[in-house]
Amino acid sequence: MVWTTLLWSAVMRRVRCAIYTRKSSEDGLEQDFNSLDAQRESCEAYIASQKHEGWELLSDHYDDGGISGGHLDRPALRRLMQAVDEKRVDQIVVYKIDRLTRSLADFAKLVDRLDAAETSFVSVTQSFNTATSMGRLTLNMLLSFAQFEREVTAERIRDKIAASKRKGMWMGGSVPLGYEADGRTLKIDESEATTIRTLYDLYLKHGTLRDVKERAEELDLRSRRRERSGGRVSGGKNFDRGHLQHILSNPVYAGQIRHKQQVYEGQHPAIIDRDVWEKVQDLLQGRASTMRGSKRKTTRSPLAGKLFDETGDRLTPSHSRKNGKRLRYYISRRLVKDRSRKHPDAWRLPAEQVEGLLLELIRQHLGRTDAASSITQNISAAEIVTVAENLADQSKTTACLALIERVVLRPDSLTVLLDQDGLANMLGCRSEQINLATLTIEAPFQMRRRGVELKLHLGEAPPQIDQTLVQNIVKGRRWLAMVVAGKTFSEIAEAEGVSKRRVQDVANLAMLSPDVLAAIVQGEQPAGLTTDYLIKTRFSAIWPEQREQFTAL
Repeated sequence: MVWTTLLWSAVMRRVRCAIYTRKSSEDGLEQDFNSLDAQRESCEAYIASQKHEGWELLSDHYDDGGISGGHLDRPALRRLMQAVDEKRVDQIVVYKIDRLTRSLADFAKLVDRLDAAETSFVSVTQSFNTATSMGRLTLNMLLSFAQFEREVTAERIRDKIAASKRKGMWMGGSVPLGYEADGRTLKIDESEATTIRTLYDLYLKHGTLRDVKERAEELDLRSRRRERSGGRVSGGKNFDRGHLQHILSNPVYAGQIRHKQQVYEGQHPAIIDRDVWEKVQDLLQGRASTMRGSKRKTTRSPLAGKLFDETGDRLTPSHSRKNGKRLRYYISRRLVKDRSRKHPDAWRLPAEQVEGLLLELIRQHLGRTDAASSITQNISAAEIVTVAENLADQSKTTACLALIERVVLRPDSLTVLLDQDGLANMLGCRSEQINLATLTIEAPFQMRRRGVELKLHLGEAPPQIDQTLVQNIVKGRRWLAMVVAGKTFSEIAEAEGVSKRRVQDVANLAMLSPDVLAAIVQGEQPAGLTTDYLIKTRFSAIWPEQREQFTAL
């Protein structure tokens, strides 16, 4: 028995315990036996009761008297956490959790440091010990509340900043060149304000950032010189184009405050007159539009601003990239303006298909044998010959797209309105000689989708048999026959090398009605009736209900 006890003592882990006590006020600390002493006595008794677990009390005292638990700036706590970081403490013992901290956010910070040092803590009056599973559960609950507190605090700060900026207050950050911070507002630094006014004058005079940069360097205009901590120095250099762009577009110089996408009247004085600032913004935006147009010249969308849907919403150019290739689209503007909502009736059409389809339609319209006589009126026979020659020459080029003034798209048709002056110029006649009735082209229009691929067609779309769907129906009927014969889904899945779920989904396709099957085989089913749709929607096995469901596609 003695040898067993000695062996157990030898292998039992030594747990070094430090007691932490705290009292918010100084009242009563002068007494011989105060609140700190009472806390320590209870903690010592608890440690003594855990002696069989190898707990032993360290001699150092960590007592914070007269200090709030709302922050971590406490002398004794700092010494304790330093001992923890140095791994001289294995267990922190407190009378109650709030003696360690009253802030859940601070609590989370302490726990991170304790975990890093493989140290835990225990409350002697609460069932809380981070060395146990129940203690860890309580810890996770408290950390969840800590996260909630941090998020609520962040929301309050954001709301306060937004409300303050709506009132035009300066809410801190890097002070713009030309100003000095003055509490919750700004005051003008006249020495730097002269630089700002000069830069605006230079831009109004020359109109380009490059010229402003060159003239500013000639005048030796420089950014603000800032001394950072550690002796580092930044700024004090000539302006680059990015810095100039920021200064010339910053509404703070017009006496305004920007918050995200909104601009409010500020409480600080303006360095630049409002009309001058707005004139500079017009020049900057006009210049940016010109630059954007020159860069995109080779990939410009010729139908930009000309396509509209049946609701009157304009289709705007867009693009994506796939495998390094740039894919152009025309999409409904509501998809761009309101991304938070779904728009099932919105349009997203491949640009090259739309442009090619309209080009072919105009070619057909201009390439008719009687086009010259029907499009023009009140002209001589010689002029008709000239018009016919111009039509034969021009109707084969993409210049036809330039004739389009407006296109209205509907699910089953489209209307093209040609530009009267443009057509007259192309044909070499006067605008008043153009027959106005021939400027409008009406044509049937169909869209057929197969998977993610969309095909556009003039007139009635030719039947397209969905070979994938047909093959899956055949496979589903075969698998269902195997189930009827006594096979299980698992056995079929193993034999076919697919998942059990796939066998169940495809076997359901055998439940399609005969008329639906006939339409699929002939390629006359609704465009949205695909394998994926049939699997995901879990269609009804009752044939009349199937027809009603599929008709809505």
